[in-house]
Amino acid sequence: MRILEYPSTGTLNEEDVFLMDGPSGTRTLKGADSPFAIIGLCGPRMHRMIFRGKNLGTTLSSVQKAAIQDGSFNDLWLGDYWVINGVTWRIADFNYWRNFGDTKFTDPHLVIVPDTALSSAVMNASSVTTGAYIGSQMYTTNILTARSAVTSAFGTAVKSHREYFVNTVASGLPSVGAWYDSTADLMNEPMVYGSYIYSPASNGSADVKRYTISNRQLALFSICPEFLITSTGYWLRDVASATHFASVDSSGGATATGAANSYGIRPVFAIG
Repeated sequence: MRILEYPSTGTLNEEDVFLMDGPSGTRTLKGADSPFAIIGLCGPRMHRMIFRGKNLGTTLSSVQKAAIQDGSFNDLWLGDYWVINGVTWRIADFNYWRNFGDTKFTDPHLVIVPDTALSSAVMNASSVTTGAYIGSQMYTTNILTARSAVTSAFGTAVKSHREYFVNTVASGLPSVGAWYDSTADLMNEPMVYGSYIYSPASNGSADVKRYTISNRQLALFSICPEFLITSTGYWLRDVASATHFASVDSSGGATATGAANSYGIRPVFAIG
């Protein structure tokens, strides 16, 4: 029977199978996997442009880790996730920090953000932002439980990179920053929204510096913005005023919250 004599179709089902032959032998390819196999031929940068949302299992496998470290990101796509220790850990971007930093972060990496806040806590015991994120109770104490959860889930795959953080606030405005090692930390407004909203801006008299290299939106929140929303809302690390830090409320709205209020801790980190 000739190929053209088979029935034609205008649809492709997940369980449909293609038969392929080549240097690796004769193989089959499921319809559900075919778009990603084809797009993957365009190179690893395409992996951050296409949302898949596949469950990758309950642990980072050696094969998955190797695909990150060699920069191919084979079978790893935006929105894919692991469910580890009851938490959904989702791929939010690829090589986001690569070649950034005072010491360049050259490792291929995935950026991971949990779907939910891991815990909740105050930024400071009182509503002050004097030491910014670096000088806050959040950074020195309260985020440690979340960092422990990240390490428990991904172990030595968690990568440290250099970040430029605010460490001093004057009259409610960020005034001094410095370079720090970062593993798992709070996100900032650009990573979530793609711009600053509550963080103070230069206004013609005050020249406000933002002190960050994380100055663009994560691909996950750009392509599928519903993932920026959690049921509890969560802190961002930006100083909004002398008393408030930026935050994301449970409806996805940008807001600012008094530092002494308890809010969600939703960290961002790299693995590789």
